[in-house]
Amino acid sequence: MKKLKYLAITLTLIEVILVAALVYGVLLARESVSAYSYSPVYHLARADNSDSSSYDPSPQATYSLDDSYLAERWGISKIEAPQAWQITRGDQSIIVAVLDTGINKDNQDLAEKVMADVNFTNSPTSDDLYGHGTHMAGTIAAIAPECPLMNVKVADDMGRCEPSVVARGIIWAVDHGAKVINISLAMKASPDLIEAVDYAWSQGAILIAAAGNKGGSEPSYPAYYVNCLAVAGTNKNNALALLSSYGDWVDVAAPGFNIYSELPQNQYGYKTGTSAAGAHVSGVAALVFSVAEDSNGNGAANDEVRQAIENSCTSIAADGVGQGLVNAFQAVTETVSSD
Repeated sequence: MKKLKYLAITLTLIEVILVAALVYGVLLARESVSAYSYSPVYHLARADNSDSSSYDPSPQATYSLDDSYLAERWGISKIEAPQAWQITRGDQSIIVAVLDTGINKDNQDLAEKVMADVNFTNSPTSDDLYGHGTHMAGTIAAIAPECPLMNVKVADDMGRCEPSVVARGIIWAVDHGAKVINISLAMKASPDLIEAVDYAWSQGAILIAAAGNKGGSEPSYPAYYVNCLAVAGTNKNNALALLSSYGDWVDVAAPGFNIYSELPQNQYGYKTGTSAAGAHVSGVAALVFSVAEDSNGNGAANDEVRQAIENSCTSIAADGVGQGLVNAFQAVTETVSSD
């Protein structure tokens, strides 16, 4: 009887352990390992291939402050974008390049905002068949609604990309007028990649890159490069989002948990990861660029834009998030007052 009793206790403990492991797995599944995943078969970096998503087939298609659709986008309120809109909503001269899996051509909110597109992948189309790039573009457009988008497809229809391809995309975007370059991707370091990043910066563009979702301080690229603004992700409580990378190489943080935005086929849904955080900062950068001037006479305003974003951040308790949480209103206000 004692043996049976001990066996029963042992089985119960095993069941408890299995249930705990299952719950932990579910929690991890809510946060993408985004902006970084490595494929040993293709040796390619991958865009957010495990974002949790849910869909809303019939949202209100407008960015009105009174709209419940906008209310879903908690990150916009968190960074005080609506207050910044009292000063600027962006400008047609400030082009934001989205280097990603493409932007859906048929999305009712985004189609007219895309002023140019190019496809550097082996996909037959520059359209977004994967769903990642459209989500990033939606967040950027929601924050800087007057700024046009540039669709630079550098990740294929399975979300995979190579550093050399991303480098080509960066150079093309800059040469075609992009002032803000959103890179919600992460990959291994590459000579081509750092050369392209440095070129873009030298030409007056600002590069925003996701810090990655490896849950530690290991650097991701191109975010780690000095001429990129590296972005960690936060949740509604201003804590570090689950699995967000962090470290002394991260520059700022932005909302990156359960972010609501556009998806292909006129759907809408939620994604989690530093990719979404980077998109928030790209939107802020576009707003700031629209009111920035070259105050130091070096022939470009990207350094003023970056300084304004970093200097106006709100301090938060999380470690390894650089200057803290970006604040669109404070960044724009600081820029206007210093002009």
